[in-house]
Amino acid sequence: MASSLLINQGLGSRNAALSFGLNFRRPAAGTNIRTGRWRSPEAAVVSNYLPMRSLEDKNRTSVDDIKSLRLITAIKTPYLPDGRFDLEAYDSLMHMQIVNGVGGVIVGGTTGEGHLMSWDEHIMLIGHTVNCFGTSIKVIGNTGSNSTREAIHASEQGFAVGMHAALHINPYYGKTSTQGLVSHFEVVLSMGPTIIYNVPSRTGQDIPPSVIHMVSQNPNMAGVKECVGNNRVKEYTHKGIVIWSGNDNECHDSRWTYGANGVISVVSNLVPGLMHDLMFRGKNPSLNSKLMPLIDWLFCEPNPIGLNTALAQLGVIRPVFRLPYVPLPLERRVEFVGIVEAIGRENFVGDKDVQVLDDDDFILVGRY
Repeated sequence: MASSLLINQGLGSRNAALSFGLNFRRPAAGTNIRTGRWRSPEAAVVSNYLPMRSLEDKNRTSVDDIKSLRLITAIKTPYLPDGRFDLEAYDSLMHMQIVNGVGGVIVGGTTGEGHLMSWDEHIMLIGHTVNCFGTSIKVIGNTGSNSTREAIHASEQGFAVGMHAALHINPYYGKTSTQGLVSHFEVVLSMGPTIIYNVPSRTGQDIPPSVIHMVSQNPNMAGVKECVGNNRVKEYTHKGIVIWSGNDNECHDSRWTYGANGVISVVSNLVPGLMHDLMFRGKNPSLNSKLMPLIDWLFCEPNPIGLNTALAQLGVIRPVFRLPYVPLPLERRVEFVGIVEAIGRENFVGDKDVQVLDDDDFILVGRY
């Protein structure tokens, strides 16, 4: 019994050793010395190894492909009553973007409430979007963070699941120096096509032009989502840097007067066809003016509060909010119905009649 146990243990050790790359050889005749040479597992010696490298390579997109985009939607993330993602509603929103000519989406941005997601949720949603829609639209994952380590890790995962480009914010709250900004962006730019996002109203720190000029030499730099204003847009475009306006209320002039490539838009969640016209069909001050009441309404409170309220009243998502976001007050909800009627319900996403929701219709979720 004991000898049988020893034999089994020996075989088990041998099999385990073989699976880890040990190469056992019989000793030469007349010697009692046992020799073995350890070989590294393949994953440890393949350069730049990622577990989903094949998918990453399949979806590899050139920086020029990203630079060519005119209309990019910062897509909304809808929820089920328990706070989990409502992927059926999300897929419907994505489909409406594609059929209306939108070229790219930002997944898990401010509008998509990436800051209210775990990183597991975040990467899952990027992967889901790529898997379902990646051949029809460019998927740009918001993998930025105020921690460079987190930004690196999230970008690795995002590119591994097939995203076409990354969106990176400058480190917020725990602000860094100008040289720190350069170092942060240089590290994340090394990973793949990247759009840098400058929104001082949220980060508390402007990315100065000197930083953008330095990092713009990186071959993975696609461009900048710029929210400071059209004077800054003009400064960059005159030097050949690709810019997307980050302000819906300025994007028409950014595009047609100041040389911006296009817009990364919130309002295109609601009226993607009209925003496509605004970016592709030449100067149209009349259409721009027609959209301004909607844009002003949408940003009467911090984004995405207005968008979440609007999509719920259009019946394309459930009226579920992850806290700390809450719906706009009743008087604003009534106002939205009038705005939809003025622009034309047919120009908005979905096919249900717009309605005024009561306070009791909304579900606010703190734990999810």
